Amino acid sequence: MSDVEYRRASAAQGGLLSVAGVPGVAFGDRVRIRDHQGRQRNGQVIRAGEDEVLIQVFEGTDDLDMHNTWVRFLDEPLAVTLSPAMLGRVFNGLGEPVDDRPPIVQGVRRGISGAAINPATRSYPREFIQTGVSTIDGLNSLVRGQKLPIFSASGLPHNRLAAQIVRQARLVDEESQFAVVFAAMGVSYSDARFFQESFAESGVLGNVVMFINHADDPPIERLALPRVALTAAEYLAFDLDQHVLVVMTDMTHYAEALREVATAKGDVPARKGYPGYLYSDLAEIYERSGRIKDRHGSVTLVPVLSMPSDDITHPIPDLSGYITEGQIVLSRELHNRGVYPPVDIAPSLSRLMKDGIGKDDTREDHPRVASQLYALYAKAQEAINLASIIGAEELSARDRRYLAFAEQFDKHFVGQGENENRSIIDTLNLAWELLGRFPRDALTRVSETDLAHYHRDDGGGGDAA
Repeated sequence: MSDVEYRRASAAQGGLLSVAGVPGVAFGDRVRIRDHQGRQRNGQVIRAGEDEVLIQVFEGTDDLDMHNTWVRFLDEPLAVTLSPAMLGRVFNGLGEPVDDRPPIVQGVRRGISGAAINPATRSYPREFIQTGVSTIDGLNSLVRGQKLPIFSASGLPHNRLAAQIVRQARLVDEESQFAVVFAAMGVSYSDARFFQESFAESGVLGNVVMFINHADDPPIERLALPRVALTAAEYLAFDLDQHVLVVMTDMTHYAEALREVATAKGDVPARKGYPGYLYSDLAEIYERSGRIKDRHGSVTLVPVLSMPSDDITHPIPDLSGYITEGQIVLSRELHNRGVYPPVDIAPSLSRLMKDGIGKDDTREDHPRVASQLYALYAKAQEAINLASIIGAEELSARDRRYLAFAEQFDKHFVGQGENENRSIIDTLNLAWELLGRFPRDALTRVSETDLAHYHRDDGGGGDAA
């Protein structure tokens, strides 16, 4: 650690501090800034040159007096102290405690950038994680080591769904250790309080590490928060052999902070003003999830992002879709009808679902039941579109049956209570109740064995085929 302090600050704008003529500074170095009132601020070098060094100041650059600002370069990357004592604690975006409890002093200290995982050592994501939410568990199943984002929009209950997943997520194997890392970026104080109270009341707070950045905190802190959270997750997973679920909300706030800093740096903008390296920056975060061969632990990532103007082609969801293995899409139309959680199953997808369900993971009929529900839902959408043109009273008996199925599907399968924790068996049994509205010859995606074990015809006619 250098003992030299430089008083060569030349400019400050948007949380960025320029320092002239400092030799031997490396990109990513940690910085300590002392202002004219003796207060200390933390920073990180984001550009190092012979003539000028650019520093992002996590506490912001407000009220800095350029002639009375001292900068010390610490010759080490930004790091966080890690310990099993993190569980049950609440930290800010830099890993500093904000729960009125002492800081963690004993433990390992690691740089927040993490170590790249050798692709050859990665293990394929497998094994089912039960979230207690039927539309996820039944139709878009989450598996250990997967990256499965939630695409939402302003005003939709993505925070409530994220909190529900944290409260309810568990492994089917009860003997396995399981921990949650929850990272909130740019949230209001009321939302932050909601998350903490929700986890405390449900009794899961002791198994959760929380990192919170409030809406009025410096935006630059949001750039560090997901990396700090993932560093904690990697420690719990690969040092302590725990299975870790990381939930991040809202990645849109992260991307907007990145755009703000990039603009202040003078980077050339790309789509909608975001920097051209937005894709690689998001990939750097998302790809830290996964499993490693010969390691028991795993990191599973569920990032939440709100789509500006409900636009799924916006750069943030668009680029996220290229990196992750599927998406859960929330629907404003379902939300307006009072359905919670308003998951739109048509654009939702889990590309790794097939590797975590079936006989040895959930139940032998699960893959076929999911396929059958999708097939019937697609036909129901055709009937809904036809009814909007000619009127429901003009539909055939078969199409009216599909309309009734769609209504019951949205109401009873998609819709569930915010505190309702359905097991995967409950979800599959509920699916068969819906399939019971159709005669056997209309169910072409399930096997005869499935029909013999689970189908209970509710008396519907045979005209639905």
